This record gives sequence, structure tokens and C-alpha cells, in this order.
Amino acid sequence: MKMIVDLQEYSYPIWIETNCLDSLSNQIDTSRRIALIADEGIPDIWIQKVRSQCPDSFVLRFAQGENSKCFLQYETLLKEMIRHDMTRKDAIIAIGGGVTGDLAGFVAATYMRGIDFYNIPTTLLAQVDSSVGGKVAIDVDEYKNIVGAFYQPKAVWIDPNVLQTLPPRQVHNGLVEALKTGLIQDPSLVDLFEEETLDLTQIITRSIAIKKRVVEQDEKENGLRKILNFGHTIGHAIESAYGLQSYLHGECVAMGMLFFIEDPELKKRVLSIYDRLQLPPLPAYDTKELMSYIRHDKKAKHQSVSIVKVPRVGTFTIEELSYEQIESILEKGALA
Repeated sequence: MKMIVDLQEYSYPIWIETNCLDSLSNQIDTSRRIALIADEGIPDIWIQKVRSQCPDSFVLRFAQGENSKCFLQYETLLKEMIRHDMTRKDAIIAIGGGVTGDLAGFVAATYMRGIDFYNIPTTLLAQVDSSVGGKVAIDVDEYKNIVGAFYQPKAVWIDPNVLQTLPPRQVHNGLVEALKTGLIQDPSLVDLFEEETLDLTQIITRSIAIKKRVVEQDEKENGLRKILNFGHTIGHAIESAYGLQSYLHGECVAMGMLFFIEDPELKKRVLSIYDRLQLPPLPAYDTKELMSYIRHDKKAKHQSVSIVKVPRVGTFTIEELSYEQIESILEKGALA
């Protein structure tokens, strides 16, 4: 299936289809020089499938993990682009998860003031969320995505086949972002998590349809798009404090969502889904430590942060909470 993200001159297609990676050369100009950027954990089968259709391409690999979203790796990739004589008319294709999309996208956004960028998400988390919407960034120390841009891809290919090489934990990690989307916008998407068999293609399609609609209405997160940050303020703080050693991004978002699900019955329902996905429990966190990261959150103002709450499934509110209010919520705990 094909969707179009309608952003006027920055519009682009999303293909969600088994084996859609086999037809890239029919959909874009692959005759120019193309940098294929992927982390070292991406199976060669997916890289070679793309490279075989791009005659003037080269591959840049980097160490797997969030630690690679840093200035050093960003600089290394830029220098490789220069070494390969990349011009403004050339392109980057990111092949990987959210880290790859963020890093490669930021390189594309800034190299020669911007070159074409294409995204092939190979993790479920990237397929249901981060590959669409144009957020690209790197981290600074433990502060996630603090340096970045809004830079839309020229196209996104989502092939459910690539999920076959993912370990179950990574699949479950990605499912959290889809669950997040359902909790704020689509009760029937949440229902899919309670079916006997999880239909990943349907979950991906419904999640991206919602993400597309939100991005079309608010490309640069001035209003409605803030709802997609549900669970992320506290989740990012947990990830910054403990995540690089112990938890994945989606697992931290799952923890962060629990603090702002207001319906006790819905919270029980969500916890049951967490059990099914074998998500780790919330750690014994230090409130002051988490607050130090929350104060540097991109959504933070001088004395407050925009927080998304879910009163009941499929609904949301956005509230400005002071740091004192958030600290109080953390002290009470997620299950209060």
C-alpha cells in the first residue's frame, strides 16, 4: 500500500508492502551517487538488496547503539561524504532503526545545506513511528536529540520482511510506540494488542496512518504533534539515566506512559499488554536525577513542560506542568 504525506512542496510517499525493497530503482533516481548508511548490526542481506539497485553507491557503517548519535560519528560521516565527492544532487539512504534514521537524516539535512534523504526502517519501532515525520537529530552527552532539525525524507519504504531478522525484544520495543499511538488516537489499534495473534502489518499501517495525519496538520510540533510525545518526557529521562545500560527506547516510553494514563482500568489493561510484550518493570529511580534530565527536555520551557495525558483510550489532553508538579508525580510513582 502507498500513502502520501501531504506537506505541499515537501510531500513524500510511504510504501508499506512486503518485498517493496525490490523495486527502489523503479521509484527513485538511483543513477546518482548514493551513500547507504547503516549500523553494524544490520544484516548484509538488506544492504545488498538496496546496493544492487544503486550502481554508484557506497556503504558507511557505524557502531550499533544510541552512543553513535554523537558529534564524533556525525563528523565522521560528513568527512566520508566529502571523501566520496558527494554533491548537492546526490542522496543518502538510511537503512536501519531510529538511531540510523536520526543520524543519517541529520547528516543529509546539513551536508551542503541539505541533500536528498530516503529512509528504509528495519526495526519495528522505526517502522511505526520515527521513519515518518522528518525529525532528525543527535545527542549531546546524555541529552537525547538536543541538536537536530525537521528535515523530511523524499520517500520511506516499510517492508515487513525485514522484521524477520529482529530478536523478539526489539519487536516488542517497537510495539510500544504503536500502542502509544493507539492510546492517544485509535482505540481499535489498542484492541489489536489483545488479539490472540499480533498482526504486525496491520499495526504498522494503522500507526503510520495516524502519524501521517498528525504530521500533515503540524509538521514542526507547534501544537497537535506534541501528542506523539506521550510518555516521552519521563521516558527520555529514564532512558538518559539508565537506558543506555539496561533499557531500550520503547521500554522507557512504556514506563513514562504509565505516569499519565488517568483511567485506572485502562492502566490495568495497558499493564496486561506490557506483560504480554515482556517489558521490564520501572526501575527504582532517583527523582532528583530524573528531574535533572527533564529540565533539559526539548519540550521544556523555563519553568514548565508540555505533558500529554490520556483520560481514556483514544483521547488526550496537553497540559503545561511545572517542574514541581512533575517532581510530585514522580514521587508518587507510576501506579499511584
